[in-house]
Amino acid sequence: MNRASSLLASAYPDRSSNPLTCGGRAQPGRLVGNTPVLWIGAPFARDGRGFWAKLEGCNPGGMKDRPALHMVERARARGDLAPGAMIIESTSGTLGLGLALAGIVHHHPVTVVTDPGMEPLIHRMLRAYGATVVVVAEPHPVGGWQQARLEKVGELLDIHAGSWCPNQYANPDNVAGYESLATELITQLGRIDTLVCSVGTGGHSAGVARGLRRVNPGLKLVGVDTVGSTIFGQPAGSRLMRGLGSSIHPGNVDYPAFDEVHWVAPAEAVWSCRTLAATCHHATGGWSVGAVALVAGWIARTSDEGTRIAAIFPDGPDRYFDTVYNDSYCAEHGLLGIDAPTAPATIAHPTERVVRSWTRCTTVVDPEDPP
Repeated sequence: MNRASSLLASAYPDRSSNPLTCGGRAQPGRLVGNTPVLWIGAPFARDGRGFWAKLEGCNPGGMKDRPALHMVERARARGDLAPGAMIIESTSGTLGLGLALAGIVHHHPVTVVTDPGMEPLIHRMLRAYGATVVVVAEPHPVGGWQQARLEKVGELLDIHAGSWCPNQYANPDNVAGYESLATELITQLGRIDTLVCSVGTGGHSAGVARGLRRVNPGLKLVGVDTVGSTIFGQPAGSRLMRGLGSSIHPGNVDYPAFDEVHWVAPAEAVWSCRTLAATCHHATGGWSVGAVALVAGWIARTSDEGTRIAAIFPDGPDRYFDTVYNDSYCAEHGLLGIDAPTAPATIAHPTERVVRSWTRCTTVVDPEDPP
């Protein structure tokens, strides 16, 4: 064993036991999992209070490497995905990176369907990883870009015989793919009282909370959404932030699991991302990370002393170099110069009013359930 291999082995001694390591073979999947946690205190919380951030940006492509590998491996095991068959999926970026990794590991061509909002860095890296990138030209008049992408996926599945779509929005294997994340948190932190998660497909909030509640049934789950998202009952609106929120109602969102939801606006997420970068050991990321950190800090400030809070940071900052961390972009969209957000507004029900800034609601309903 050379010195570099020895250092890696000592840093990650339990890699071989990770269920996403492709049977222990020397494959890219071995890099997924065992991500660190970091204590975040001031300026998000003071007087010894704070929260633990799970840094999923330390995975090769981010948090969704976990479910991408799991969905592909389960589909192969069931025979739904034949050897060498094409994988086709809709994504705003992060799952695409995970599927590209899974395609390399298991020898499948990958086609990802996205929209013009995908960051150039992600687009180019997907192509470098061997994936085909299809960009839809127009949003759907009702379901927006997500619905347009899904319809294009359907067309491509019809064209490519034997191809397979993970359907991350409704696939239970997406949820199950986060069991490893829950297991790691239990090992790293022990008792966890409150979990703060961004919500997009609903996979990681459902999967991590389910795993943690096996140990702590009283876990409180706080969902973080973006303004303009329909997931928790707000009307559809234009959405600048990517990676969280939705213009459809994903089947994997476990509405009964949530204790409350917060909607965060882009300027507030930018403030949070940049504050993290400047104060917390460079541990920052994109829209979801900023929104989650903002909410987790408020939870830490307002919870009983001793409450142990974990927050999932889905990715790192790299793909946001031309948005969140670009002064010209942020100035163009009015995202700079706001006062530090200190507390959310509160509404009694998601349909009470349209929210435009950080807002909290402790009534969580499935928008598709009858009133």
